[in-house]
Amino acid sequence: MKIFLKLVIILLISFNLYSREIGETEITTEDGIEVFQEEKFYLLKKNVIIESDNFTLSADDVKINFDKNLYDITNLYAEGNVSFFSNDFAMNGNGETLNFKIKTEKLRVQGKQSELITKDVKMFSDGFIEVNNLNGDFSLKGSNSKLINESIIIEAYSIDGNFVDNNNIKEITFLEVYDEKISYVKNNDTEMYAKTINFNNNTSIIELIDNVTIIRNEEKITGDYGTLDTMNNSYKIKSKNKNKVKAIIQDNEQ
Repeated sequence: MKIFLKLVIILLISFNLYSREIGETEITTEDGIEVFQEEKFYLLKKNVIIESDNFTLSADDVKINFDKNLYDITNLYAEGNVSFFSNDFAMNGNGETLNFKIKTEKLRVQGKQSELITKDVKMFSDGFIEVNNLNGDFSLKGSNSKLINESIIIEAYSIDGNFVDNNNIKEITFLEVYDEKISYVKNNDTEMYAKTINFNNNTSIIELIDNVTIIRNEEKITGDYGTLDTMNNSYKIKSKNKNKVKAIIQDNEQ
């Protein structure tokens, strides 16, 4: 039997959660709510839908930890066909599980074909996607991990970095990318391949380590180590262990 509850909850969730003076949250669940007062959590069971002015969340089951009362939420964990949308941050995503830690504002989506999409950034992974709204840190781990925004495409098993808001646009200030096979980064008109690719906005340098390939225009250069200066759009590649740098330049005018 489906149970419908209409609760007055002081709650706002997305990447952020804070108190509201007036608001309602509607919870629909087929198997009801089970409250554990001493342990300070409650379970929303089977085909759960949570709707408020600011977010919508659906999942097979949801566990909510609280502090002083049911509305004083400290952690939200959803599992099974998780889907969510936030109006305030124009954000949506899905995965097998979702975990949101309120105090640290850390959101983690996990499972095959997980995705997290905002107006500026799209993130995908078969492992997990984690974003910290307080400090801008983000992490993607697992097969088919991919990050896309207006100026960059990143594909690797492991993608760690940091966002900052610049005129309401998320910009990457720090990046560590690794894949034991090969990582891929496309920045404007340049494609880069290497096992390890690092970027630091303070130096404006993209560093490439092991099995390096840089492709730009009609140029393709390979080597063991390379750097690309994003300020002046120049790059260089060098070799180690007696390997030689190889350059292929195609003339399309012939």
